[in-house]
Amino acid sequence: MTEQTETPEDTVPTFAELSLDPRIQSAIDKAGYTHPTPIQAKAIPVIMNGGDVTGIAQTGTGKTAAFTLPMMHRLAKGRARARMPRSLILCPTRELAAQVAENFEQYGTDLKLTMALLIGGVSFKDQEKLLMRGVDVLIATPGRLIDQFERGKILLTGVEVFTIDEADRMMDMGFIPDIEKICSLLPPKRQTLLFSATMPKPIAKLAKTFQKDPVRIEVARQSQTADTIAQHVVKLARGDDKAKRTALRRVIESREVVNGIVFCNRKREVDIVAKSLTKHGFSAAPIHGDLPQSERMKTLDRFREGDLQLLIASDVAARGLDVPDVGHVFNYAPPVRDEDYVHRIGRTGRAGRSGESFTLVGPDDEKGWRGVLMLIKKDIEEYTLEGLAEELEELPRDEGRGRSRGRRGDRSEGRGRNRGRRDHSETEVKAAKIDDSAKSEETSERQDKPAKTETKSDRPKRERGRRDYKRPDDDLILEPAKDTPGTKGFGDDIPAFLK
Repeated sequence: MTEQTETPEDTVPTFAELSLDPRIQSAIDKAGYTHPTPIQAKAIPVIMNGGDVTGIAQTGTGKTAAFTLPMMHRLAKGRARARMPRSLILCPTRELAAQVAENFEQYGTDLKLTMALLIGGVSFKDQEKLLMRGVDVLIATPGRLIDQFERGKILLTGVEVFTIDEADRMMDMGFIPDIEKICSLLPPKRQTLLFSATMPKPIAKLAKTFQKDPVRIEVARQSQTADTIAQHVVKLARGDDKAKRTALRRVIESREVVNGIVFCNRKREVDIVAKSLTKHGFSAAPIHGDLPQSERMKTLDRFREGDLQLLIASDVAARGLDVPDVGHVFNYAPPVRDEDYVHRIGRTGRAGRSGESFTLVGPDDEKGWRGVLMLIKKDIEEYTLEGLAEELEELPRDEGRGRSRGRRGDRSEGRGRNRGRRDHSETEVKAAKIDDSAKSEETSERQDKPAKTETKSDRPKRERGRRDYKRPDDDLILEPAKDTPGTKGFGDDIPAFLK
């Protein structure tokens, strides 16, 4: 693998010097851009020449345009055939796929390229018509793509350029087996592009398997935060939900927030925080994987257009959400995965703009916050509000209604069997946290791939009756009949376990 080092800013060329198609250059000029970002300056020439690229750059550095612009340049000549897309872009989430589609629409206005977007939660009829005529660019989530291939709606043997966007997020969401299957359906002779914010070992192995002599372009240290973001931490003596919601409101009120994103670790917290902020007069709305796709897109549109001040999000929105003028990011708690901190705060301070981030850290969050500090290798300024500590101390304490109960509540499956188990080892708690956040998001996003629905008649009788069963040690007491000297079948001797 060929590796390129970071280019000094004074040697970065202009877009005009990259020799892109004049129609693409015209769209770039209309957008007001003159100089590419470092990842764009390095990747575009290599991709235009047909080489494989492994691009690693922190969020907000323009990775999407780094592959969409040269891809459009290559596809400007030629014509697609029915059901055979000429290029394929895989994205981990619907929001990111929609954003990539917006890039093509913005910069391809003067080109006659056709595009189809395959994501879950939306009607497939219009997209099926496009596919039947043939598209130059197909943007899809893995599950929906495999589903339509198995239905015979798509042939992948005509793909010339294959791109995997946010590869590390793909790994987190469990899409690697799907990607391997999709790669097996592609023609051997193709250009393969892989872009990611980080490069864990499984992704490096994936690049080695499916790319041919790729040029590795890394323009920033992995897990480095942007210098345009002023980061703050809010230390709390109390970490229960009531105290955190109050602290969050006070922090937001203390800043001039035009728009901002509040990140929560669990979808349950997203809904609760959004309702709390709305109740107290803030313009806020939730977005997470359990919401219908139409509602998620409507909420994002309101946020982009300025009709919504605060977007309350799970980590499904931490990657790929491109709203250039987001001024603030608030973390309700440090993320479960330390590296997600970089992606979260990367929603602000984009394209050279300045931004602020605030992270609430209660007593139970200290360990997670230390992990973040070790990752980013930077000291974070503590943010204090006069009177906040006293206000939180005076709040009533709702025993049994804090964060710990909420975590148990999220794991409703097996509730009867594990009733009363309150002592967990540190490993079990950490595993539960990961299951509640990343894996729950994976399940929501993978609804693109429909699962077989089991009917009542398909289940065994013992399964259908399971909900009516009561454990003997709950409230079922067996006694001999009063009118008989013993219990039938045992004579006068009643076994001790029945007594």
